[in-house]
Amino acid sequence: MVKYFCSTSDIKSTWDHVVSAFWQRYPNPFSTHVLTEDVVYREVTTDHRLLSRRLLMKTNRLPRWAERFFPAGMSRYVYILEDSIVDPVNRSLTTYTWNLNHTTLMSVEERCVFLDSAEQPATTQLKREAWISSSIFGFSKPIQEFGLARFKSNQVKAMKGLEYALSNLQGETPQRLLRDSVRPPSEKAKEAAKSLASAAAAPKKPQQYV
Repeated sequence: MVKYFCSTSDIKSTWDHVVSAFWQRYPNPFSTHVLTEDVVYREVTTDHRLLSRRLLMKTNRLPRWAERFFPAGMSRYVYILEDSIVDPVNRSLTTYTWNLNHTTLMSVEERCVFLDSAEQPATTQLKREAWISSSIFGFSKPIQEFGLARFKSNQVKAMKGLEYALSNLQGETPQRLLRDSVRPPSEKAKEAAKSLASAAAAPKKPQQYV
C-alpha cells in the first residue's frame, strides 16, 4: 500500500526564469534542513537535453514517537538523489527524487514537471507527484499518513524557497508568485500521528528495522 499525492501550481514567471531559479534555490531561509548539494553527473545529449544527477543531504527533526523505530546511534541525516532533465526544445524540466537511506522506515519518491504554459503568458505550470511507503510491519499505514502530512508541509516550504530564488534572480522583493492548490494536512493525518505516539508509548521489545 502506497500513499499518493498530487498537486498543480501556476508559477507567475517565465519558464527560463524558473529553470534558472531551480538551480539557485539553495541556500534559502525556507530550506535550512538542506545541508549540502553536490553534482555527481551531468551530460548534454545529442538532442540538446541537459541530464543531471545531484546528491543532497538533509536533516529532519523526528517526532518523539519515531525515535522508537530508529536504533540508537543511527544517523539522522537523509541522503536524497535527484535526477533532472531539462528539455529546451519542449520547454520542460522534469525532476525525480528519492531517499537512499532509512527506506525501511519510510520511502518517499517525488516527480516534478515544470512546463512552459501555452495558455498563459509568462507562466510556468508545475505538477508535483509523490509516492510514500513504509515497510514497518503493523505501523506502515499511520507512518505513511504522517509522511504524507510532512511531505505537504515540506513542499510548501520548497515553493517558498523557489519564490525566494526567483525574487533574487529578478531583483524583486519576495512576494507571492504562486497560486497553489495544496490543502493543509487533514484531520486523518493528525489522528495518525496521535496513534503512532500512543503505540510508541506502549512497552515493546526493541527491534532493528532499518
